[in-house]
Amino acid sequence: MKKNIIIIGFMGVGKGTTARAFSKKYGMYIIDTDDLIESKENKEVKKIFEKKGEAYFRTQEQATADWIEKCVTGTFISCGGGFYKVNNLKKLGTVVLLDASFEWIHNRLKTAKNSESKLAKRPLFSDEKKAKKLYKEREKAYKKLADVVVDVENMTLDEQIDFIAKKCKV
Repeated sequence: MKKNIIIIGFMGVGKGTTARAFSKKYGMYIIDTDDLIESKENKEVKKIFEKKGEAYFRTQEQATADWIEKCVTGTFISCGGGFYKVNNLKKLGTVVLLDASFEWIHNRLKTAKNSESKLAKRPLFSDEKKAKKLYKEREKAYKKLADVVVDVENMTLDEQIDFIAKKCKV
């Protein structure tokens, strides 16, 4: 298995925040799958969804996973909320789930300093009822795929990254 750490979880749970803190403390390179797709497409995720649709975006996630499998090692990889559906996720590295309730995630996004932009860049969060339904659909799949589960509601950011480092033997 590759020595990558693959972070999955629902949109807004803090995958990017955790990745940046982990990188700062442990010196590991980080990449974000949504950022990779945005760079490749030269469009924001929201615009890709609007112009080409979700199905197209999911094909780009699979292409990104295939590239990671072939070319990336020793990296902390923050994944978009739906990235867990790629068919080779477990081949990419140790899968770590950042786990929290929908209510906690929604509150985190609503109370963030830049809450409008945080909500705006998540096209599937525009309708709270649909987002909650999506959360329920993904919750079991996330847990089934995870090698490590991090309870972000009951840990500080420092505790989270130290827990991940210990579990992934960094």
